[in-house]
Amino acid sequence: MTAEAEGATRPRRALVVRGGWEGHAPVEATDRFIPFLRDNGYDVEVSETLDAYLDTALLASTDLILQIWTMGEITEEQRKGLDNAVRAGTGFAGWHGGIADAFRADLEYNFMVGGQFISHPHGFVDYEVEVVPEKADHPIVRGIERFSVHTEQYYIHADPSNDVLATTTFPYHDNYPWIEGVTMPVVWTRRWGKGRVFVCTVGHKLDDLDTPEVRTIIERGLLWASR
Repeated sequence: MTAEAEGATRPRRALVVRGGWEGHAPVEATDRFIPFLRDNGYDVEVSETLDAYLDTALLASTDLILQIWTMGEITEEQRKGLDNAVRAGTGFAGWHGGIADAFRADLEYNFMVGGQFISHPHGFVDYEVEVVPEKADHPIVRGIERFSVHTEQYYIHADPSNDVLATTTFPYHDNYPWIEGVTMPVVWTRRWGKGRVFVCTVGHKLDDLDTPEVRTIIERGLLWASR
């Protein structure tokens, strides 16, 4: 049987890799989306160790990796396993620090993700997220124009090759007055080899994930990123 034929007959597979800093509630947060994946036909495997990225057979049969692993360290071998899987077509997705503030010291990981958390200058703040008008028909954000949240507003360093779907604009800050009016990516996608990467920077706390627009964007992003 060819790989294409096998892919057409087997259920899709998702690997949830969760851990790192407990402040982002990696278990409770990912548990909110595992039923959604199962309802959409995925067999879901959960790993609470980065050694899942060493299992080449597992990764080769995985269509989507949902990672929520804030900070921490990844070995070169683990990161290469993840990198190779995404390059070969496995989707990679996550939100907030679980993807954009993981493994700060690994530059190759940051390159793949396309953005790295730098600061949340205002702490918890009310802010708006606006869909980029030119991206209004993208399947991840279709039907959503803007929404408001009260949570951390991530200031990031981002790859200019990202396909940015939604942004936020920073208000004045006493210590950093120069950031007033800066427009920052909130939702983006990118390609990494044959694989698709999806990132949403909203999601510090569980009720962020219950915001209807955030929930919809993440659910759509998971499906979009999948092989």
